[in-house]
Amino acid sequence: QVQLVQSGGGLVHTGDSLRLSCAASGRAFSTVAMGWFRQAPGKEREFVAAIRWSGFPTFYGDSVQGRFTISRDIAENTVYLRMNSLIPEDTAVYYCAAQTTVASMSDPTSYAIWGQGTQVTVSS
Repeated sequence: QVQLVQSGGGLVHTGDSLRLSCAASGRAFSTVAMGWFRQAPGKEREFVAAIRWSGFPTFYGDSVQGRFTISRDIAENTVYLRMNSLIPEDTAVYYCAAQTTVASMSDPTSYAIWGQGTQVTVSS
């Protein structure tokens, strides 16, 4: 079973950048894809970005396209989310997730394993 441990996040100002990390341990070879989702108070969980464990392709939600970049380091079994030009609307709890079977990469229900979540707050 894969376990995911997240790090990064915090309080930043509009226009700042942050990088989130998600380290996978355990049976990481069973991972097909990794995704990032976020959930703001009172809102549904939103797809942010995803990447096949092979490194390609990558997908992004419309609201972060061009500002966020997902990447992975196979040697470190870690997936990163680089967030640039942050805006207050990016404020949410961010979750990484692992997909163990091939499925829609933007559908949170297709991810079997989740990280603990990390808060990102962007002040105006």
